[in-house]
Amino acid sequence: MKDDSLALKNPAGKNSQVGRLKSAPSTHGAWKAGKDILIFILAFVYLVPVIVLFLTSFKTQIQIMEKGFGWFFMPTLRNYTNVLLEQGFLRYMTNSLIVGLVSTLFTLIIGGLASYALVRFNFFGKGTISFGTLLLRMIPPAVLVVPIYVLWSYFRLADTRLGLIIIYVGLNLPFTIWVLISFISDVPVEMEEAAVVDGCGPWKIFFRIILPLIKPGLAAAAIFTFRIAWNEFILALVLTNRMTRTLPVATTIYLTDTGVEWGNITAMGTLVALPAIIFTFIAAKQLIAGLTAGAVKG
Repeated sequence: MKDDSLALKNPAGKNSQVGRLKSAPSTHGAWKAGKDILIFILAFVYLVPVIVLFLTSFKTQIQIMEKGFGWFFMPTLRNYTNVLLEQGFLRYMTNSLIVGLVSTLFTLIIGGLASYALVRFNFFGKGTISFGTLLLRMIPPAVLVVPIYVLWSYFRLADTRLGLIIIYVGLNLPFTIWVLISFISDVPVEMEEAAVVDGCGPWKIFFRIILPLIKPGLAAAAIFTFRIAWNEFILALVLTNRMTRTLPVATTIYLTDTGVEWGNITAMGTLVALPAIIFTFIAAKQLIAGLTAGAVKG
């Protein structure tokens, strides 16, 4: 009875507690709204170059050369028509797809096997090899242009798709190995021991047990490898000719003696970006699915 009487006599205390409870969610909501606004602003800043590229691809040369960037204009498809009807466009697209997909496939296979060996086996020079692969990734590709061109010319790999594939596999292997090492290390050894008891050999263990369990790592490595192989310019410029050049190199045909054809270049740039974006979204689905698969325990 005393507690009830105190509560009735002091309603202000009860109201102050309710006020504090109401103010906490409002503060949290304001903080969340502020973060959302900040993320939106940063995303917009990063997307501005992409938006400008996309809009410019629908402008005529006169509209492009006007003072200031015109956000409102009469769009035209002439630039895309010029690019798509270019005699070598399909060949350039085919070269980029073959080089990008094949180099990604071989990078994942070789990198997966190398990562598994570095994690599960003990041998002389294991630490040196692991650290050496990381050092190789720090070398800028531009430094390798001249020696690679000399070697590839000697072995007749210059001006070939195979030459580019070998280079991109070598450039992307260090990153792939270090990404997959962390994922393979998280796989319990007991699963492999149980598979050995069931009669599985090393190859069957790797392809049927290890690879399905490291799909998120494979997806991350595939995104990185494909984007590097698809967008790389300097090595492809030096090591390819008109028959074997890739799409990024093909944009240079619009740098003419009479001037820069910005409309065609931006249209080509938009077409170059689309496959990489599509591949990233496809692989990202697998990446997100793998990361969230163990989030809920049944």
